[in-house]
Amino acid sequence: MTAGFKRQSSLFNPASSEPFKVSRSKIDLFMECQRCAYLDMRLGVKRPSMPSFTLNNAVDELLKREFDIHRVQGTKHPLVEKYGLDAVPFNDPRMEEWRDALRRGIAYLHEPTNILVRGGIDDVWVTPTGELIIVDYKATSKKIGPSTEDDLYDSYKRQLEIYQWLFRRNGFTVSPTVYFVYVNGKADAKAFDGKLEFDVELIPYTGNDLWVEPAVYDLKKTLAGEEIPPIGTSFGGGPCEHCTYREAAGKKLQELHRNNAKK
Repeated sequence: MTAGFKRQSSLFNPASSEPFKVSRSKIDLFMECQRCAYLDMRLGVKRPSMPSFTLNNAVDELLKREFDIHRVQGTKHPLVEKYGLDAVPFNDPRMEEWRDALRRGIAYLHEPTNILVRGGIDDVWVTPTGELIIVDYKATSKKIGPSTEDDLYDSYKRQLEIYQWLFRRNGFTVSPTVYFVYVNGKADAKAFDGKLEFDVELIPYTGNDLWVEPAVYDLKKTLAGEEIPPIGTSFGGGPCEHCTYREAAGKKLQELHRNNAKK
């Protein structure tokens, strides 16, 4: 894992008139810990990065290809048929752009704050009435895989609620229900034999994006301030582990510096 400083062009500058670009993941970071978000987006001190889940990325890519076949043909995927959902993959020329989070993704300029919110989606389905359904692919390997919305992380739910908000702000009619295509790697096979098998679940969740716009306002207010927010509280209920680590390490380094200065 690595930590470092971001390029200055990607930092929030209170004096700049240019829209400040904020990804979906940065809003989630702000919801988790305002202090970490301030250090990241205002001061350029990022949290240590996590390893890339390349196997998960491969599953995502294969699922996209699979659903794209039905997108071109205008047909239902067998998984959708299995769960009795009346929808097909949304065939729109902007799909590739919406999927590309690094280039743009689905984006919306929130003019009151001058913040450009964007995110890269996995998929969008459409009902016969033209209502869009936001879809995300998730991959894991557990003895008992998730099957209901209660098994989903809150961050997963917030992720799709932000996407719902973005599509609605772009003028689309969006279903309140989102779906997770959740694939769980099976570890009970007799041998690997060069392949993995997965159980596939379609998990619905009724999203509520009413929190997103207030969060954008709060993010702007926090970043525009000159005071670093206090240590945040994690979703597990305790203090943010990144904040407590930085504070403990800083105190120890200051103590060593004072001791060395006395010698």
